[in-house]
Amino acid sequence: MSFFKDRTILVTGACGTVGRELVRQLLDCQPREIRSIDTNESEIFFLEQELQDHARKHPQQKVRTLCQIGDIRDRDKLNRMFAGVDIVLHTAALKHVILCERAPFDAVQTNIVGVRNVIEAALDNDVERVIFTSSDKAVNPTNVMGTSKLMGERLFTAANSLKMQRRTIFSSTRFGNVLGSRGSVIPIFARQIAAGGPVTLTDRRMTRFIMTLEESCRLVLSAAEKARGGEVFVTKMPVIQIADLARVMVDELAEQHGYSASRMPITEIGAKPGEKLYEELMSDEETRRTVELAEMFAVLPAFRSVYEEISYDYADLVSRTVENAYVSSPENAMTVEQLGLWCRRHELLTPYLQSAPILPLPSGERRRAA
Repeated sequence: MSFFKDRTILVTGACGTVGRELVRQLLDCQPREIRSIDTNESEIFFLEQELQDHARKHPQQKVRTLCQIGDIRDRDKLNRMFAGVDIVLHTAALKHVILCERAPFDAVQTNIVGVRNVIEAALDNDVERVIFTSSDKAVNPTNVMGTSKLMGERLFTAANSLKMQRRTIFSSTRFGNVLGSRGSVIPIFARQIAAGGPVTLTDRRMTRFIMTLEESCRLVLSAAEKARGGEVFVTKMPVIQIADLARVMVDELAEQHGYSASRMPITEIGAKPGEKLYEELMSDEETRRTVELAEMFAVLPAFRSVYEEISYDYADLVSRTVENAYVSSPENAMTVEQLGLWCRRHELLTPYLQSAPILPLPSGERRRAA
């Protein structure tokens, strides 16, 4: 975390789940200043209040903070906000698959044109490095959101190759579903269980890569330090079957709402447009130019810079060869028992637990809900 000390860092989409957690983690890194921009007026106000409270409680940190309403579609605003910035963490995006299917022109404006604006503002202001947060849906995309994220990755890689003699480093991070975030399935399942069901699955065969919010943000910060230019950092993470997550949540939460866990229905409603049965974090083609690190893979750019020779040397290098594509196949998925333990260890269901009842756990243990 010393990498961020005394730096000025800007986070786009700072009021989103990932952006907000990045801001919180950066506070402990002793930066000179954290700038936060988002289009959500109310949430920017609440974030500003939270940061002011933090400053009062931790006066020794002396971190200057600035919260602004701002849209990455507005290049002029970005240019002003990027002045004097050392590091940009770009998390602002339209991320809901079905909403991007319904509004593809808006997805292009934010996820592609907005990325171009971030790149140009960074170059114009001599920013040291910029990290783009992408998604597993960018690999062999089947929907608008994934396609727009893939274009974002490609724009960042191209920007690093075509920046002439400027110092800015552009790299991307790619990870799966952040469980517990506002757009994840956990809040949806929790509401359905509280109402007595049914808990709805699009398809019982569906698998996904998962990680916690804290892990995803820690790895973004780690990638910012490791970046040499043009890479896509792919985080290592476990695989689950969504039907197993529904089962774990019903077992954990149903009885506290007065329902029988064994009788609560779990039904299929059919896949949404553009939705995959499984996700991919790394394609077969990418494995040929990928190196393995301790906590992630680094997909090196196919199109290298013609203006500089980049040495992709990493302190935590594990292997320079990767044989297999990274796919969320059922064979790699955690068992129901493992998933239950994982959810409890990371307290993912704690916000949905009531104080009174004793909840049954899949392992046969019993404990009082937090």
